[in-house]
Amino acid sequence: MKSLGYTDDVAEHARPFLEQGFSIARVIEENRESYAVKTATHEMPAEISGKLRFTAESRENFPAVGDWVAVNTFDGETQAIIHAVLPRTTLIARKSAGQRTELQPIAANVDIIFIVQGLDHNFNPRRLERYLVVAHESGATPVVLLSKADLLSPQDLQTCKEEAAAVSAGAQVIAYSAETEEGVAQIKQLIGNGVTVCLIGSSGVGKSTLINTLAGETLLETGGVREADSRGRHTTARRQIVFLPGGGILIDTPGMRELGLWHAESSLDLTFPEIAELAEGCKFSDCTHTHEPECAVRAAVENGTLDSNRYASFAKLRKEAEWMNERTTVAGMLERKRKGKILGRAIKQVMKMKQKR
Repeated sequence: MKSLGYTDDVAEHARPFLEQGFSIARVIEENRESYAVKTATHEMPAEISGKLRFTAESRENFPAVGDWVAVNTFDGETQAIIHAVLPRTTLIARKSAGQRTELQPIAANVDIIFIVQGLDHNFNPRRLERYLVVAHESGATPVVLLSKADLLSPQDLQTCKEEAAAVSAGAQVIAYSAETEEGVAQIKQLIGNGVTVCLIGSSGVGKSTLINTLAGETLLETGGVREADSRGRHTTARRQIVFLPGGGILIDTPGMRELGLWHAESSLDLTFPEIAELAEGCKFSDCTHTHEPECAVRAAVENGTLDSNRYASFAKLRKEAEWMNERTTVAGMLERKRKGKILGRAIKQVMKMKQKR
């Protein structure tokens, strides 16, 4: 089971289910609500048991690719029923696309997250910061990969690497080319036997191409990008695990055009450590760094020691995280209600003053 990423922690969580006669498998593919799982000996399609479907409180309770699950197999281990999801060590998740305030799991039990940005028209430090917040929130280790390094001159490549490093809060940054294989060996060193890595990024950045390069064969379909803006087509339609010859485990995900934050307030300090450090000098411990007097963060922006674009990105992400928190947690809903009451009283006061005039 080592080749599946089976660890002592997984074994500990699996023990009660094994004693009940279940088998333990890993979810290797997810496509809507259909799954494929792999045990130590067999790979097979799987579906969720009626009880699990009924008791699941949200999408977070359903299996995600990378999950360890308790299953019953039948028909000579050609079919499986998923009865339970084992506790996760990490979970990459985002807000569901659109207006719904619902968590959408992306991948579970991931050790390293490869955040892939293409060095064509895709490279964007602000987008990278958003991905880093999601990565830190998951509990996995983020690594920034800059693909298509062969498209840039050495000087421009160095500039992009420095820009990425400046916003990556110490995360490793690797520029590589699948065409020339520059930097590929450095990436391979990170994917040891039994290590689970998930690739996230926009369509067309080269995630599937990288997996094919690491595997040494064409396992996944790849597609081109529009020359005008380097926007890619979705060649990956489902989340799936690819097993490398050296024992590494890769999770490929569809390109993301929308990456909404989910309960990410605690990860902002990890993504913006210089702002967290400056905030210790603010007059108020609950300073929002937007309007309060004697705010050390805004003072740093004004005197030029904190980049204004970096601050603007932090403020935008923090506002989004607070909005989500207010709508999905009890504490957040109570705070939202409290603010609503204060605003209501203020409006009534203004109306009374107008009537007196």
